[in-house]
Amino acid sequence: ARIVAESYLAVGNWDLAKARVLSSNALQCRTAGGAERQERELRLRLKCLTHDQLTLLAHATAEDRAAIAWLAALKHINFAFEFAVEVLRDKLAALDPILRHSDYETYVDLKSAIHPELTQLSNVSRSKIRQVLLRMLREAGLLGAGAGLGTIQRPVLSPPVLRVVTADNPQWLAGFLVPDTEIERL
Repeated sequence: ARIVAESYLAVGNWDLAKARVLSSNALQCRTAGGAERQERELRLRLKCLTHDQLTLLAHATAEDRAAIAWLAALKHINFAFEFAVEVLRDKLAALDPILRHSDYETYVDLKSAIHPELTQLSNVSRSKIRQVLLRMLREAGLLGAGAGLGTIQRPVLSPPVLRVVTADNPQWLAGFLVPDTEIERL
């Protein structure tokens, strides 16, 4: 994400940044197809960020980059935002920090009533979506080692991350498991 953000900030145009990233194999992918897929997914997420968020992503510490990359995912992937808020944050509020397989499956079943396309996913696709979401949660610091699928934990956000998130919309902090009472104070 940092590489794509840096390329965009250098040229100020998403198409030029894409060409720059792909022509130099900046993402260090083994195949051109893999590079194109990875660049496209990163670009789509990063296009949801504000200029200040992109700048922070390009120049921040590894922890802040992880937080801004998670913010980009939250803004682009509604399923990830809703899962973080409706499952992880609610479990923490209920003092139940263990994410279980049943928590995920129950959530998907509930969402299937609203989004019938979820029922049409193959078992392989459902498993892959869960695997990717769990990896993203771990990379963002929301899920640590532990029983079940892991232990839910609220990441510590630095002042620069808090500043760029709240300047955009404080409600995004819910995706970082911040309770509504704290969000309202901001």
